[in-house]
Amino acid sequence: MRVGPFLKAAARGMLWGLLLFGLAACQPFVVPPGQTSAVPRLEAKAYVADDGARLPLRTWEPAGKPKAVVLALHGFGDYSNAFEAAGRQLARKGIRTVAYDQRGFGRAPGYGRWHGLDRLTQDAADAVRLLARRSAPAPVYVLGHSMGGAIAMSMAADHPDLPLAGLALVAPAVWGRRAMPAVQEGALWLSAHTIPWYPVSGQGLHVVPSDNLEMLRRLARDPLVMKQYRVDLVWGLVNAMDAAVYAADKLRVPALFLYGLKDELVPVVPTRRTLLMVPAAERRVALYPNGYHMLLRDLNGAEAVADLAAWFLHPSAPLPSGADRGGMQELLAADPR
Repeated sequence: MRVGPFLKAAARGMLWGLLLFGLAACQPFVVPPGQTSAVPRLEAKAYVADDGARLPLRTWEPAGKPKAVVLALHGFGDYSNAFEAAGRQLARKGIRTVAYDQRGFGRAPGYGRWHGLDRLTQDAADAVRLLARRSAPAPVYVLGHSMGGAIAMSMAADHPDLPLAGLALVAPAVWGRRAMPAVQEGALWLSAHTIPWYPVSGQGLHVVPSDNLEMLRRLARDPLVMKQYRVDLVWGLVNAMDAAVYAADKLRVPALFLYGLKDELVPVVPTRRTLLMVPAAERRVALYPNGYHMLLRDLNGAEAVADLAAWFLHPSAPLPSGADRGGMQELLAADPR
């Protein structure tokens, strides 16, 4: 009797068994939700969430009574310090800016781990409610950059009753799976389900996030800015981007989208595809031909921040830079690179 075919079949069976065992044993890790044990509150240096987690807090106060209040949500791998320059500039216009380190980033609990989209959006929604109660009658806005923009979109869609005047979304992370090449999506799935602990970085991608080289050097020296990421942390980010895309047509608050046409991290095509889903009555688009992904911290970032300040104070007026003049039509005509 020939045993070769049986050995081959047995080997294939063992390989499939090992693969299935590996998939069962290695799942993307999400930090489990904690017990609701506290009333959310804002302290001088911390935002205490409903499960008692203490999220480091930064505030940029205007000289007088705030004319508007902004909750700022940072991007992937970053932390609340991302809004240092913008916060100071907004304060000079009478706008109070509050930013906290989101879970898994900066000095927040569970550094380098994904805490789940529901947890991140709940944190943001509770913070909006706290700020609205404390700051009335000043309007409350959410400013989200990149991943922070994705979180803000999901938050607004999932909590339509929030006392929210509007969303300002800077280069929102909307590069979901539908826009990814199948090979890239498959590689991410396989990696997240077999080696979720594996560290990856952006080295070798030759992506330029900003023209502000001195700022980029400071970030490279900052130990709180992530340089490597677990694969399952990236998996969580992609889940958040997917959710933001699906939230787009559910937005029922005014939304100002700011996008730099030199953005090499969130491409033009998925950006305009997502923005077309946002109800036209709520959507406003500002384009910056020389802007990069880190638009607010670019060499000309003060221009975009000035536009934000103008919109927070006078949301129906044209932006001072004129970046909203072409709006959605200009984005539709943009080179997809």
